[in-house]
Amino acid sequence: MSSQAGGEGLVEFLATMRLMRERCAWKASQTHASLARYLREEADEVLEAIEEGDPEHLCEELGDLLLQIYFHAAIAEESGQFTMDDVVAGLHAKMVRRNPHVFDPAVAAGGPYTIEQIEEQWQAAKAAERKLSP
Repeated sequence: MSSQAGGEGLVEFLATMRLMRERCAWKASQTHASLARYLREEADEVLEAIEEGDPEHLCEELGDLLLQIYFHAAIAEESGQFTMDDVVAGLHAKMVRRNPHVFDPAVAAGGPYTIEQIEEQWQAAKAAERKLSP
């Protein structure tokens, strides 16, 4: 296992994914729809690894699932829909919105919070997001 935790490997793999899409006819021919079954299979394999309690197997399966995420992001990037940076930025913004007990100093000052209170905050944030979505 690598001790690298700074995200450099994620950036490097994005370049690898782009190169594979350029140089591999099979990978270049894939679409979101053609990859959908693999995404489901990899998610199921992650769940199996969790149930087994085998960290090495879980690590491998998480990598396979991450491959699918990068694959879909690369396809979207090529068609100008969104980039992996957009995916990460959206996820980051969502986590900040849904975890005010961590990121909002005014809310955090009212803590510590119980797990139930944190779950209520999460659900309230999700409900507010749904109201704002078209």
